[in-house]
Amino acid sequence: METHEVKKNRNAVVVSKSGDKSIVCQIDYKVKHPRYGKYMSRRTKLGVHDPANQAGVGDLVEITECRPISKTKNWRLVKVLSKAVIE
Repeated sequence: METHEVKKNRNAVVVSKSGDKSIVCQIDYKVKHPRYGKYMSRRTKLGVHDPANQAGVGDLVEITECRPISKTKNWRLVKVLSKAVIE
């Protein structure tokens, strides 16, 4: 029997359009300090492949893991969940 790997899906915010077909997304999360118990904010920035150039800065997007597309891009855009509000 072959087992298929489960690919991770995440919701993230686009923080940069780094080039053609590329975006940088940020995932914010909280971590509890091991000694003091205070919750600290942490973030992870991921290079994401956007083949249709449909995401813009500030958009909430769904991304999934994929094969390495370049040195820094290991994630792929699935869909744009909500567009950024421009004021």
